[in-house]
Amino acid sequence: MQRETVIQVPDNLWPVADFFMKGLGGEVNVADDGELAILIRGFMLLYLTTVIFAIMAYKFGFAKKLPPLKSFIIYILLFIGIFFLTLIFGLNLPLAESLFIVAIIMGIYRLRLYQERKKNKPNKKAVQ
Repeated sequence: MQRETVIQVPDNLWPVADFFMKGLGGEVNVADDGELAILIRGFMLLYLTTVIFAIMAYKFGFAKKLPPLKSFIIYILLFIGIFFLTLIFGLNLPLAESLFIVAIIMGIYRLRLYQERKKNKPNKKAVQ
């Protein structure tokens, strides 16, 4: 029995995944080191992009001041979780694109909150 050495790559990828998987065509021959290297490089770049957008979304929207060990644990879990999400959904769903939009919206929210707090903060020199 011969092992299957061809992996099918969808031709209707979302823009970020399509950008990183350029040059693969419709299928990847796993026995060819060059094609396998392109597939692994594309996946890792998609994963890193997704991790960066997830960290931005977390920092802008949900992060609180935590002790370093708790913060380290949260980031390790984020890295692991995003790996599995990218592995399962990275090519079929707009994962990186969605996280990019979430990061932008959370960044705008954080900026507006900062400006509002700065505006409402009483001036200490004027009180004295």
